[in-house]
Amino acid sequence: MKLRLFAIFLTSALLPYGAMAQEGLVYTTDGSRTYSLTKTTLTGEKSDNVRSAIVLKPSETYQSIDGFGFAITYSSSYNLHKMSKEDRAELLTKTFSPTEGYGVSYVRISIGCNDFSSTEYSLCDEKGPQDDLLRHFRLYSDETDYVIPVLKEILAINPALKIIAAPWTSPRWMKVKSLDNLTAHDSWTDGHLAPNYYKTYADYFVKFIKAMRDEGINIYAVSPQNEPLNPGNCASLYMPWNEEASFVKRMAIAFKEAGLNTKIYLFDHNYNYDGKESEQQYPAKIYKVFENTEFDGKELIVGAAYHNYGGNSDELNVIHDLYPDKELLFTEASIGTWNNGRNLDSSLADCMVNIGLHTMNKHCRGAIVWNFMLDMKRGPNLDGGCQTCFGAIDIANDYKSYTLNSHYYVICHLSAVVRPGARRIATEGWWYDGVTYSAFRNPDGSLAVVFYNSNNRMLRVNITDGVNRYNQILLPTRAAVSVLMNTDQTSGLQTMRLQSAHSDNPYYYTLSGVRTSSPTRPGIYISQGRKELKN
Repeated sequence: MKLRLFAIFLTSALLPYGAMAQEGLVYTTDGSRTYSLTKTTLTGEKSDNVRSAIVLKPSETYQSIDGFGFAITYSSSYNLHKMSKEDRAELLTKTFSPTEGYGVSYVRISIGCNDFSSTEYSLCDEKGPQDDLLRHFRLYSDETDYVIPVLKEILAINPALKIIAAPWTSPRWMKVKSLDNLTAHDSWTDGHLAPNYYKTYADYFVKFIKAMRDEGINIYAVSPQNEPLNPGNCASLYMPWNEEASFVKRMAIAFKEAGLNTKIYLFDHNYNYDGKESEQQYPAKIYKVFENTEFDGKELIVGAAYHNYGGNSDELNVIHDLYPDKELLFTEASIGTWNNGRNLDSSLADCMVNIGLHTMNKHCRGAIVWNFMLDMKRGPNLDGGCQTCFGAIDIANDYKSYTLNSHYYVICHLSAVVRPGARRIATEGWWYDGVTYSAFRNPDGSLAVVFYNSNNRMLRVNITDGVNRYNQILLPTRAAVSVLMNTDQTSGLQTMRLQSAHSDNPYYYTLSGVRTSSPTRPGIYISQGRKELKN
C-alpha cells in the first residue's frame, strides 16, 4: 500500500536513557551573509520534545576522508604575495590551521603551467642529449618565487597538509600529432604523448616529486594528466584511456624504482567524459586492463579523480560499484560569471550540495576546488584559459579587503568539522525535501554532520548517536550548517514513533531502525536520506 504523507511526526520514546551534557560546535552560513561561518556552541542538553531526529550510526562506515581544499596556482600565490605579510598570515591561519582556523587540509598544484600561470612552460622545455633527455629539467619561477613560498607558509601552519599535483601538458618535444601520425606536434595545445617518451615522461614526474621534496614539500598524489579529454585548453595534452593505461604503467614502475610512495589517481576530468562514447568509464577501462597484469608499483594506482564541468555526479556511484576497492577524489570545480558565482545566495546551494555533499555521499575521499584567490579582474590569467572564473576568495585592489565566495564556504564548512582520517558513516531517521546532509566519525570519536537547507523556511532537527540525544539544530533558510559533536557513550535505550497523517496507529522503531511492533499498515523507514515503505 502506497502512503501519501502530509506530515511525519517523530515523538520521544518511552524508555529511559542516560543523561548527557556534551559540547560541540555549529558553523552556519546563509546566502544573505547574515551568517558567515558563524560559530556557536552546542551544549548537548537533553531535549524531551523531539519532533525530528537523525540517527547517526558510527559503526557503519564508508570511505575514509583525506580532506578538502583549494588549488594554489601562480595567480593565487601572486595575489597572496601582494598582501602584507601580516594580513596573509592571518588569512592562511584562519583557513588552514586545525587549531586556530578551519583546518583546510588539501591543496592542488600544477606540474608546469596551467591557465592561471604567468606564461606557458614545462619543467623541461629544452630537450637534452639522448643519454640525458631531461638534463635541462628545473622548477620555473612560478614555482620557486610564488607557489613554493606559499606552500611553505601553509605547511608551517598545517604540517599535515596533503598536496596533489597534475600537469596540463608535457614538454612540447615529447608530443606527436597522434599515435597514427608520429609527426612532431610543437604546440602547448593538444597533441599526444609519443610512446617512445613514456619512460622519459615518467622520469619527469619523478624529478618533479624529488625537486619538491628537496624544498621540504611532499607530493602526496599525482594524476597523469589534467583533463586528458580536453585538447583545447591553453596548455593541454590529449590522452585517451588506452594511452593513459600504457603511460601510467610506466609511471608506476618509475615511482617504485625511485622509492616513491606517491599515489596515482587516473583520469582527472569530467563525469561525462566530454561526451566521447569510446571514453565512457575511462578509469574502469584502465582497471580492467590491469586486472590480470602484475607490475612493480601497481599498488600506487589507487583510484580516479573527477571534475564537474560536464555530466552528473552519479557517475561516481557507477565507478565505485564497478571497482569498490578503488578510491575516488573530486579535484576541480569553478565558479564565474556564467553561474553568477559572486552572488552567494544563488551559488552557495549548488556548490554546497554538488561539490561538498554529493561527492561525499558518492564515495569521494575529498573535494578540491579551483583557484584559492583571484583579483577583481579574475586574474592574473593566460589567454586561452578561463577569463571568466572567480576565486574562492576575490581580493580587492588594495590587496587587503576581500570577498569570500561560495567555494570558500563549501571547503571550510567541511574542513571545520570533518578531520582527515574521518570516515563517512550511515544515518537513519529524519528526512525532509530540500535538505542534503552527510555524516562522519572523526579519528578522535567526535561526530560531524554537514547540512544544506535549500528551503525558504527555517527547519529544526535533533541529532543522536542512538545512545545520547543532542540539542536541537537550527537550519536557517537557504543555509549551510556544520555540526561537530563530542561524544561520551552512556547507556540507555530510546525508541521513536512515526505516525502518518492518514492513520492514528503508531508504528514503533528503535533509533537504529528496527521495528518493535507489528503495525497493520506499512511503516515508514528512512535511511540515508531516502524514504522507503516497509511492510
